[in-house]
Amino acid sequence: MNESDIDDIIPDVRDGLTRTERIVLTVLYETQKERGGRDVPTVMLYGRVLEYVDVSEEAFHDVLYRLGVR
Repeated sequence: MNESDIDDIIPDVRDGLTRTERIVLTVLYETQKERGGRDVPTVMLYGRVLEYVDVSEEAFHDVLYRLGVR
């Protein structure tokens, strides 16, 4: 396990978010702005998140669940 993998798992002390959670929230926010405030389909969000971090579909859904995204 390298340092990057650890950063993806361990929450940051500043806000309690992991790197992956922070990326998901940032991408969600940016995509909602692009779509004029409309909901973002999960598949679209997952595809865009994959541009930043390698995450399985199951792990992605776990992140969404932890963040309360429905």
